[in-house]
Amino acid sequence: MCGIVGYIGPRDATPIVLNGLKRLEYRGYDSAGLAVLQNGSIAVRRDAGKLDRLIDLVGQSPISGAPGIGHTRWATHGAPSARNAHPHLGSTGRVVVVHNGIVENFLELRDELTAEGVNFNSETDTETIVHLVEHYLATGLNLTEAARKTFLDIQGAHGIVLMSADEPDKIVCARLGNAGGVVVGLGEGENYIASDIPAILEHTRQVIFLESHQMAVVTREGARVESLEGKPVQAEVHSVSWDPVAAEKGEFRHFMQKEIHEQVRSLTDTLAGRVDFENGRIRLPELNLSPELAQRITKIFITACGTAAYAGMVGKYLIEKIARLPVELEIGSEFRYRDPIIDENTVVLAISQSGETADTLAAMEEGRRKGAVLWSIVNAIGSQAMRIADGYISMQTGPEIGVASTKAFTAPLVDLYMLAVLLAELRGVIDEQTRRNLVADLRFVPDLASRALNTEPIVEKVAWALKDVRDCLYLGRGINMPIAYEGALKLKEISYIHAEGYPAGEMKHGPIALIDRDMPVVCLAPRDPWYEKMISQIQQAKARGGTVVAVATEGDELVGGMADHIIPVPEAPWMLSPVVTVIPLQMLAYHIAAIRGLDVDQPRNLAKSVTVE
Repeated sequence: MCGIVGYIGPRDATPIVLNGLKRLEYRGYDSAGLAVLQNGSIAVRRDAGKLDRLIDLVGQSPISGAPGIGHTRWATHGAPSARNAHPHLGSTGRVVVVHNGIVENFLELRDELTAEGVNFNSETDTETIVHLVEHYLATGLNLTEAARKTFLDIQGAHGIVLMSADEPDKIVCARLGNAGGVVVGLGEGENYIASDIPAILEHTRQVIFLESHQMAVVTREGARVESLEGKPVQAEVHSVSWDPVAAEKGEFRHFMQKEIHEQVRSLTDTLAGRVDFENGRIRLPELNLSPELAQRITKIFITACGTAAYAGMVGKYLIEKIARLPVELEIGSEFRYRDPIIDENTVVLAISQSGETADTLAAMEEGRRKGAVLWSIVNAIGSQAMRIADGYISMQTGPEIGVASTKAFTAPLVDLYMLAVLLAELRGVIDEQTRRNLVADLRFVPDLASRALNTEPIVEKVAWALKDVRDCLYLGRGINMPIAYEGALKLKEISYIHAEGYPAGEMKHGPIALIDRDMPVVCLAPRDPWYEKMISQIQQAKARGGTVVAVATEGDELVGGMADHIIPVPEAPWMLSPVVTVIPLQMLAYHIAAIRGLDVDQPRNLAKSVTVE
């Protein structure tokens, strides 16, 4: 989860920026860099690897001055290297940028810029931003207006910070969509920018949180916040407690709410270093998946518990559909007790946020005992599930504090999609164009999540309508059936409302007897291959007097005309739609629990990691 730090003021920016980046190290990264204005020119130091390597580099070849900006990066476009590390200079060497996010129209913009004679020095999408700024500067615009036009040109969700040697009195920053935070810290005669509060907490308690599609021009004297269209914004200044726990929550009431909103950034980082958009390929080097192994696999068991198991259910759809491999989903606590049929051509794939879940580890041990290949998808680096596996995929979501898992649910959905595409290629069951199309769809994921998060005001209104219910039914079909299970689990976990997830086609086989005006029915009805079947389920629920809450594609007037409450989500490629449909359900559970005054982050009787049977 990339970190950004910026400083403008009378002091040397180098130690301030480096210390700020150090405080964001827990988020994970694979390269780091720093740029400062030194004697009228921009000096840059950057390297692959950990921050200590950058600190050593600065020690060997010092730079000092102000303003300054720094960055820790998970690679998305281009492998981790000094060449691809941020900050990125433009062709003139007078403008520099750091950036979180994925420029969805990177290839088109790069082709246009290349046609104008621009030379690219990296493989990154970020470099298009600085070249666009220079393009507009060359037309006579100042830095603020050139940045504004650039922000309007690029697609996707982003956090961006840039500065120019020709206008040394300012740093320009922006938040486009919900790609993580952009925080402006206010000091006396000096000011700060960061992707999260801990980076600047030692310097100031007064902060401004940029909202989506806002930009700020930060000087020594203060910060001017505007919309991307240039309208002034009266930004609220927040006073942050020095308490590190409270500071971590930032603008949010609870960690769960923060972690829901961090999914744009965590999904970006999940793609980091693994997706070659230019060549349409997936790289999962830590999985140790060779073509020979891919060819000899005859079956995959996905084993997990709770939320992770529902992610595994989505994975079953993806791997069977894309890679044409049979997959069974096994609850970790049941797997080792039923003598599963496993041999050396079987993969046991464990999914665990903590990597220490006792039942999941026991399932892996059962797989090892029977000669299976062990893989894991895990969030905690160095955990047992990572150490004992033959190969792994790290979720790259950063720490998840809230007991009810959110970003550690959506990340493995994308990991499993990438795994399916890689398996399909290595097994020769997919043609090149289909593979390229599947990979290209991944670039939209962070922005789709960002747009889903924008429904929060609508979701909160629905939460007020449902806050006193005693029971709730969640229905989904196909790839969104597991999302019905996950939505119901979230409501049970933190609001203590009884909820059940069901395959919508099973409603007539029992659950329909429960439906009346006191039983809300949450229906997942995006435009996917099961859409028409879900329309029928909604009609049946309404015929029994049920209150229907529909999660449906934006602009769907048919569903909108039937449902009592509609939560619109952006249209998404159907195999990636669970990432989009689950986010409103996470927010719904959160807001109902918050309205009821419950302990959202530490619900009763639950622990973050279940380490005993």
